[in-house]
Amino acid sequence: MATQNTNISSKYDDIVSRSIRMYAGPPAIYQLRPKKEKFGTLTKMTVGEKNPNKTNKTILLVGETGAGKSTLINALFNYSMGVKFEDEVWFQIVEKETGGDCQSQTTDVIVYEIFGFEDETLPYSLTIIDTPGYGDTKGIERDVIVSQRLFDLFRSEDGVHEVHAVGLVMKASENRLSDRQRYIFDSVMSLFGKDLEKNIVALITHSDGRRPKNALKALNVAKLKCATNKKNEPVHFLFDNCQDEDRTEDELDELKHSYDVTEKGMYQWMDFITGIEPQQLGTTVDVLNTRITLIACFNNLQQRIELIDLKHRKIQQAEEVLKKYEEDLKKDENFTVEVDEIYKEKEPVAGGIWWYMFFEGAVCCTVCEENCHYPGCTMAWKPEQCEVMKDGCCIVCTNRCHASHHVKEKCIYVTKTRKVKKTMEMLKKTYEVKQQENMTLLMVLKKQKEEHEVEKNHLLDEAYQHVVKLQQIALNVNSVSTHIHLDLLIEKMEEKGDTGKVQKLLAMRSGIDEGVQTMLRYCYGKLTSAGKAVREVLNYASSQQTETPV
Repeated sequence: MATQNTNISSKYDDIVSRSIRMYAGPPAIYQLRPKKEKFGTLTKMTVGEKNPNKTNKTILLVGETGAGKSTLINALFNYSMGVKFEDEVWFQIVEKETGGDCQSQTTDVIVYEIFGFEDETLPYSLTIIDTPGYGDTKGIERDVIVSQRLFDLFRSEDGVHEVHAVGLVMKASENRLSDRQRYIFDSVMSLFGKDLEKNIVALITHSDGRRPKNALKALNVAKLKCATNKKNEPVHFLFDNCQDEDRTEDELDELKHSYDVTEKGMYQWMDFITGIEPQQLGTTVDVLNTRITLIACFNNLQQRIELIDLKHRKIQQAEEVLKKYEEDLKKDENFTVEVDEIYKEKEPVAGGIWWYMFFEGAVCCTVCEENCHYPGCTMAWKPEQCEVMKDGCCIVCTNRCHASHHVKEKCIYVTKTRKVKKTMEMLKKTYEVKQQENMTLLMVLKKQKEEHEVEKNHLLDEAYQHVVKLQQIALNVNSVSTHIHLDLLIEKMEEKGDTGKVQKLLAMRSGIDEGVQTMLRYCYGKLTSAGKAVREVLNYASSQQTETPV
């Protein structure tokens, strides 16, 4: 049975006085009260005062809910303070995770800063970026916001501009990456530039100190891009998660061994970080910018292609009507026929978790009547602050309109058709037939079809260039959303007959199909009905089941 701890070293008096005792021990557990502040849309938790003359190292942690990220951050803090097993004390900068695998302790991106202990164990201070448990019960739409949060952190003046290590946190017992883990790791990899690969390492938790054969096999099978050692294995470090457990007499030796495993892992990991060059996040910001632009362009492209296809069908219908009722129309210009009329109207966007943020809605152009950034526009208060605006103008809508012609609201434009009755005279006006040019209505319709085809080809080429750029700079070119859009682009390029670009796109997709399929399997089981993008993924996953079982 545990006894009350009365042997805490006096060197901890200052920090103990500023903490809340959660358990008498041993070990005595204290919850720190770090300084909490908001900068932009992000949260920062700081312990100690920053010394500008001291070096700082930045670590980003990613992992499945329940993998032990919060415990690892607490272990980092205690290691930086120089806390030993015999001190019989444990400090928590993050509250211990509760709720098992189905809940996420961290609900937003949080930056932890640890200052003032540079003369204890480490010669530098630490900045730790903790990401929420990707793929938890809040759904994948929440993950889009996480990506936006990291983008905001990396480009903010007060944010993080270099990273020394990205830690993929997973349990030692994992003998394969679950669909959810693969989705998590691939989602995060898709955020970074290629130059960050050598800084990505595996952090193996719940380890007994032995070589983690299962976890290493899982990482190799998944072909995740990360730093490798001399054995061509993923660079990895071992940690146990028992430091705060009640130290009963009959388990004392086992708990000491667990503590030593973590202390050794921390020493090796920090030694790795000491010897590696940090990566500037300029390329990563470029990747995030390109991905946001790409998805916005694809969504807008799809809307415009649908409109062009509707116009084609309308023209084809008009041609059929003209041929069928040609004699009647010649005799009587007031003779009426029923045709489809295309129109647009605004509809409210779906509610739910996607829009729980205060940065709600879509950025739409009121001139072109198009959705320029939807879904995914979570960061901008005003249209001019949206990522699709460059030099004051939109890079997505048809006319590249000025930001002042855009609105940010919880509505989007939807293209619809309705049946209307028209006379010959009305048809002529609809298609702007100029009698002086002696053009027949059929000739005008044919010319408009050709113009629409030219416009569609231009849109496809533009989207293709975004994909090419992403492939050049991104560590992982693919994510669920871009893979869906790749399929649309391939389909339309095939219709266009551009075999060269189709082959390049197919080659790009073939190398990542296995990983994406695992993500789609996971997403198919997790998606909600919130937002158009969610419905796209669901429909795509369903269509894949008819071709490749998932």
